[in-house]
Amino acid sequence: MVKMAKKPVTHAESKEVTYDMKHWELLESLREEASQIMEALDRSRIDCIIYGSIARGDISEKSDIDVFIPYVLPSFSVETTLEVSGIPVNRRILVQATPAYAVKAHIEIDPRRYISFPLVKLRTIERDFYKFGGEIALSMLKKKARVSGVDKRLMLIEPTLRGHVESTIMGREEAVARLLGVTPDVVFNRVRTLLRRDEIGRTGVFVQKELTQEETFEMALKRLADANPAIRRRLKS
Repeated sequence: MVKMAKKPVTHAESKEVTYDMKHWELLESLREEASQIMEALDRSRIDCIIYGSIARGDISEKSDIDVFIPYVLPSFSVETTLEVSGIPVNRRILVQATPAYAVKAHIEIDPRRYISFPLVKLRTIERDFYKFGGEIALSMLKKKARVSGVDKRLMLIEPTLRGHVESTIMGREEAVARLLGVTPDVVFNRVRTLLRRDEIGRTGVFVQKELTQEETFEMALKRLADANPAIRRRLKS
């Protein structure tokens, strides 16, 4: 089934959303799945976060489980941890969204569970992207904490005891940046990106290479960098 993209909300709008029992049960189930992956990484002393709707709480049956390691580390340490923990790996994909963005490793456990990490140091605006969407570490997940963040509709999701309050960020980007602890550039960048995507559609990614069984992420990155000047420039920057 093809997922329908969520359209940005550009007009003033704010409302309170109350979760029913089914929603709370689904959120707990998704968080338990995320915890299993994060605990495996934690046992290997690999710090990670879960971000997006699972961190905020506004999940749906289509929500993915995206675990992110926010720093560069040897890919074998992640893959060995998954193997020892009995967590299967379906696909390994090297991704670069645009020539200016960091190259990342994506490990697909199944079509709705992923682990990713950068292969080059993240810039501040790239790191803040996850804070913008809402992120929590394993310790917060265990405490059933939820955090504020912005969804793909450009709606600020602020958790409440009964669910959340959602409101458009359009026209109050700097205030939202202060609330989320990110730079205003991050907020304005995401607004531009999502509005443009809504206008012209998704344009794909700059690099997306699935690894063979024999390749490591580092080997694949070196080969791509040798052949692509744009990737070499990002590695040096």
